[in-house]
Amino acid sequence: MHVPLKFTNHRIEEYALRVTYRPEEDSGTIIYNLSVIESHDLEFVLATIKEAHRTGITISNRIRIAEPGEQIGGYTVPDGKHAICTMCSITFDALLLRYGIPINPIGGGVVEVEERVAQRFTSMILYRDTTLDPLEVLISQETTSILDVIRSGNGSILANLRECHMEAEPLMGAVLDDLSAIGFSGILDIGAPNVPLLGVPVSPQYVGVAMVGGTNALAAVRETGRQVTTRALKGLIDIREMGYLEDY
Repeated sequence: MHVPLKFTNHRIEEYALRVTYRPEEDSGTIIYNLSVIESHDLEFVLATIKEAHRTGITISNRIRIAEPGEQIGGYTVPDGKHAICTMCSITFDALLLRYGIPINPIGGGVVEVEERVAQRFTSMILYRDTTLDPLEVLISQETTSILDVIRSGNGSILANLRECHMEAEPLMGAVLDDLSAIGFSGILDIGAPNVPLLGVPVSPQYVGVAMVGGTNALAAVRETGRQVTTRALKGLIDIREMGYLEDY
């Protein structure tokens, strides 16, 4: 049976429309990323994720750790491994949709950071042009220096870009304030109407919104040479299955 190719922008739209997360109630489903690590690296991985979160290059402090033999969305964690679920940044797009703010996902890429301030995208893969998750591809190409950003504030991190209509900008600001109050983080920059954001053009009458990638912390672990396999946009999970980073 022939299965047509599905480009990443279509996958994002499908997942975003299925998210039921209600932050005010801490209930419903979110989109998650799944990373598999060696069990003996767990302590180091958790320490790195906490550092990344303190630096502000993660999406949320929600996390789930699965031990060998546990199942997550039909995936069974192998012996000698642990799995880590983190919130995918596309959950943000889904939340904006729930508030009546249509979002156009543009792409994922690498952002240069200087003195802890995002400067520009140095590379980008457009969602409409790929069937693979851009951040997975960029991680495999070793294009980041996330540990340098954590330690010195200078380097390159994973990020993604979306745009929304300029008329929705005031509402988006209010939504971001509400999300920030419950620990949702990772907004790098919001542009002005019709003006490129971090070097990337946006559509006429639109504003760009840049956000850190949800896989930054595990990509930082991979930079140390430790074995990490990450699948971004892996699926949906109930938020109540996710704990808090400070619990570990």
